[in-house]
Amino acid sequence: MLIVKKFGGTSVGNRDRIFNVAGRCVEEYKKGNDVVVVLSAMGKYTDVLIDMAKEINPNPPKREMDMLLTTGEQQSVALMAMAMASMGVPAVSLNAFQVAMHTTSTYSNARIKRIDTERIRNEIEQHKIVIITGFQGINKYDDYTTLGRGGSDTTAVALAAALHADLCEIYTDVDGVYTADPRKVKSARKLDMVTYDEMLELATLGAGVLHNRSVELAKKYGVQMVVRSSLNTNEGTIVKEGNKMEKMIVSGVAADPDAARVAVIGLKDEPGVAFKLFNELAKHNINIDMILQSVGRHGTKDITFTCSDEDADEAAELIKAKMDFESIDVNKDVAKVSIVGAGMQSNAGVAAKMFEALYDSNINIRMISTSEIRVTVLINASETERAMNAIHDKFDLGSDK
Repeated sequence: MLIVKKFGGTSVGNRDRIFNVAGRCVEEYKKGNDVVVVLSAMGKYTDVLIDMAKEINPNPPKREMDMLLTTGEQQSVALMAMAMASMGVPAVSLNAFQVAMHTTSTYSNARIKRIDTERIRNEIEQHKIVIITGFQGINKYDDYTTLGRGGSDTTAVALAAALHADLCEIYTDVDGVYTADPRKVKSARKLDMVTYDEMLELATLGAGVLHNRSVELAKKYGVQMVVRSSLNTNEGTIVKEGNKMEKMIVSGVAADPDAARVAVIGLKDEPGVAFKLFNELAKHNINIDMILQSVGRHGTKDITFTCSDEDADEAAELIKAKMDFESIDVNKDVAKVSIVGAGMQSNAGVAAKMFEALYDSNINIRMISTSEIRVTVLINASETERAMNAIHDKFDLGSDK
């Protein structure tokens, strides 16, 4: 078997944890399996590098940030190879340039285009454990790029797809995918299995256990994933295609505090206004989530949308420069709370039950967005944890039915 194992920053945060990960990988190797390991930077080292950069330049060029941040993963993989060598097991560390892992040219948020697997396969044929930097790639200019926070998950799945691996294991500091963040909802329980679609929604909506683009790739290429803890040997959560036998209408509750609401008041009520507004934001790679447009009155209309915290001010400035309107309001003290579940497609009243939970807790809903397997509401950020618990209890997600 060929197994790709990805370990996050917490899992390799110090010497003891590096040797713990090395031991788990060596154990797999000694079973006769081929092992490819993907690592994040140690602990919070990426945050340390970001702070260092901002001490030098509060608004550093994105190319130079990628040049800096890729050093974190290079430390991790080299130290891991040293640890395995000390245990008598042949291992080699490779960065994105050595692999090579080709990406688009968008610094800080690149996407993987293709992976050259020849070097990796040659090293595997020499019976080595191959340890590869996560989160990074190279573009057509031979510059380093990064895939965005959490991008090591995407690196691992992309490698699993390119190498036709039998399994992709994502190791983290929790036992698997839970019905809610167990640090915020005490009654949250681990799921044995979750579908790609459910996991994609949960990841996109703030469940930090997996990078959403990694789930997109896994679904596209049929990569079976398992999410499990690097700190124990408990069974994890399988992420795969198909319907679950258990009839859970809602699989989980997720929250995303990285949200901002932008309200544009008094736009002209005429064709093409929404296109002009959102096309301008798209040209600057600003992702938009929830959108609400009012009914036109007196020749004007209002458009309200949500985007990430860090994009909100840039979005407002772009709109001010390109659009005619009466006023604009940016509110960063909001959060998105969502329920996700494949069973919602065939069950009426799910949204009403969620809204009832919020009403019972006296939590006001500012915006609503839905899909076949998701309902998302925008609320005040200060009420996020209370909302998650109220919804989790209302759907009785803590009981193992």
